[in-house]
Amino acid sequence: MTDESFDLVVVGGGPGGYVAAIRAAQLKMKVALVEARHLGGICLNWGCIPTKALLRSSEINHLLHNMGQFGFSADNIAFDLDKIVQRSRKVAGQLSGGIGHLMKKNKIKVYDGFGKLAGGGRLEVTKDAKPVAMLQAANIILATGARPRAVPGIEVDGKLVWSYFEAMVPKAMPKSLLVVGSGAIGIEFASFYRNMGVDVTVVEMMDRVLPVEDAEISALARKAFEAQGMKILTSATVTSLVKGTDDVTVTVESGGKAQVITVQRVISAVGIVGNVEGLGLEGTKIRVERTHIVVDGYGATGEPGVFAIGDVAGPPWLAHKASHEGVVCVEALAGLKPHPFETGNIPGCTYCRPQIASVGMTEAKAKEAGLNVRVGRFPFIGNGKAIAMGEPEGMIKTVFDAKTGAFLGAHMIGAEVTEMIQGYVIARQLETTEAELMHTIFPHPTISEAMHESVLDAFGQVIHF
Repeated sequence: MTDESFDLVVVGGGPGGYVAAIRAAQLKMKVALVEARHLGGICLNWGCIPTKALLRSSEINHLLHNMGQFGFSADNIAFDLDKIVQRSRKVAGQLSGGIGHLMKKNKIKVYDGFGKLAGGGRLEVTKDAKPVAMLQAANIILATGARPRAVPGIEVDGKLVWSYFEAMVPKAMPKSLLVVGSGAIGIEFASFYRNMGVDVTVVEMMDRVLPVEDAEISALARKAFEAQGMKILTSATVTSLVKGTDDVTVTVESGGKAQVITVQRVISAVGIVGNVEGLGLEGTKIRVERTHIVVDGYGATGEPGVFAIGDVAGPPWLAHKASHEGVVCVEALAGLKPHPFETGNIPGCTYCRPQIASVGMTEAKAKEAGLNVRVGRFPFIGNGKAIAMGEPEGMIKTVFDAKTGAFLGAHMIGAEVTEMIQGYVIARQLETTEAELMHTIFPHPTISEAMHESVLDAFGQVIHF
């Protein structure tokens, strides 16, 4: 068992933890990173990256079955599920190895084990219940992430009822699937499996799918999903689940009526809970609310010298949020006086078909805040590049303060919007008004021109619609 001192010890090697460690190393700190499973965390190994590889395969499958509109024809189109899954795992493995290289490059010492606060700036590291090291550090960052929420009655068994772990490595493609929960995770899996030809039903307890998005975008998303053949049940709950030999019979209640649905597999995607157990929080001044550690705008907890970032520190549960939190936290420790973390400028992206992206306030939230708003909209059907690409379904919606012209938020649905949202994120970060956006030149022909037109529409100056 080793005993070593560091300026900073980071617990968790996901997109929050490893970025925090690298930034600290750049600032000449002596850094250790403790990771219990795999560098890159859930995002790189079982979330963000491998799911996008799967979704890319499903997009290709969709295009192959709709190639006629582009002037192509082919017979006997088929896919090899094993190769699709293998590609996804290979992509994740390649990037996980890259994180290990970055640790060596930045001279960050990596400990393979589970970290637990031991008091007095100490962190105990164990592996398989055996001691590995006792580390001493002036500052400790907890970046332990989160895991799927367990719901009574919909317990994951790995065979008939899946979490996102099993959903990413299916041994066979089910003929039918029920997804419980229509947040980003649920909808992305629903989109993947539907694009691969699976009969998909989505059950959402709220009154609309993707409930964190602008209501208008949610409505357009539902219309698009249903046009693809997806069944959507909102304001609905699963009241019973009976497992058969190779299928599941689910009773869903909505509006006082119950219906029975039999499917081959169920995916539980009803949220996540923070990984706070076993961290040694007992006896500290760290406060936990609803399984998440309470922090300030710099990641500080109630315990001196202990910080928390990423999913374990609460929503939004996004990799880029975790990474930015890590940078802000470390720079604050180094005395660089960064701006405190601002959740209103964090973009959200859902990589379904069609894609969905947003930043800032929804129209409803802006009105709830007492603001008089101007709203602009521009449909993809009015955009030349979108039509040329065969992607005319989509819309960009922008929200402004009518009094000041302040840019409050943007909400997008359609092809490539997850790539375009960053333009609006920069605008939010720079606190732009409509004037700067209206006088920005957008390249032609691009789908991004619709971003410009939406702003123009909010102020009665739209050109192409």
